Amino acid sequence: MDLTTTWLGLALKHPLIASSSPLTGDLDSLRRLEDAGAAAVILPSIFEEQIDHEGAEFERWTGVGAESSPEMSSYVPAAAASVADGPHRYLDLIRRARAALSIPVVASLNGITDYGWTEYARLIEQAGASALELNTFFVPIDSALDGTTVEQRHLHVLRTVKAAVSLPVTVKLSPYFSAPGDMVHQLDRNGASGISLFNRFYQPDIDLVAMRLRRDLDLSTPAELRLPLLWIGVLAGQIQGSLAATTGVDSADQVVKYLLAGADVVMTASSLLRHGPGHMRKLLDELVDWLDARDVNAIGEIRGRMSRHRLGDPAAFERANYISILQGWPADQRRA
Repeated sequence: MDLTTTWLGLALKHPLIASSSPLTGDLDSLRRLEDAGAAAVILPSIFEEQIDHEGAEFERWTGVGAESSPEMSSYVPAAAASVADGPHRYLDLIRRARAALSIPVVASLNGITDYGWTEYARLIEQAGASALELNTFFVPIDSALDGTTVEQRHLHVLRTVKAAVSLPVTVKLSPYFSAPGDMVHQLDRNGASGISLFNRFYQPDIDLVAMRLRRDLDLSTPAELRLPLLWIGVLAGQIQGSLAATTGVDSADQVVKYLLAGADVVMTASSLLRHGPGHMRKLLDELVDWLDARDVNAIGEIRGRMSRHRLGDPAAFERANYISILQGWPADQRRA
């Protein structure tokens, strides 16, 4: 059975990828994910704020008493050395992972300034990453920002990074645009090698006992599959870059649905955090069983079969289907 696929120009042995999570931030876990069958791994995002904070801390530690004694100029406290190693540890993880693994290792970056996006992208490329994910985690809470400004910011980041590196660059995009399809097409025209749908933004909750904001993050569930499924189904076959599904995967059922909609690859983090790295093997085995039971010999035979472009009834993705759903609600339940 041929499970191979292409993502960002990278040849993968199958479409299942371990996306960014704490599990991908440690070499031992990365090895376990590869052993469990992951076709590629995406490292946790490195944030420009983290790098800037670590640099400021390093300056603070090394500047203490620097002029009080000649010996101080050559003395670096252990804590300062540890702080200064922050970004270097990330780059070192890229190098060690590329040396230890036979699958693609993709870095993830979230910047703020042009310098942050470009300089750290260059360092990531020099460290040997197979590709770069732009984690555009940007919540436009400033009500003075209009939609066009937000869109242009994403496009500017992509163009700036593309001008700085030759790596394949994929954008992890949120669904919070007035026209997500157009946003994807604009990114595609501006050189994105791929788009991942969708980024799950941090959304606060309120602790009613402590009367404070809860700063936790719920793992995704299959109930969240429908929004990315919709847009992958709409966009499949319509852009040059790759399409990756990133939300709501817990079993092979969700993997198959995303492939039918037209995804080139399917990523998961929550299911691996919930069940452990070995769950990757279960997802892969279940995918093979599903395909084998239907005499499917290659992933390409099902990819995009249920996309809007290939469906005989494209209205299934449109307004007419919404009306049909509401009108088809059982009458006995409407009277309850």
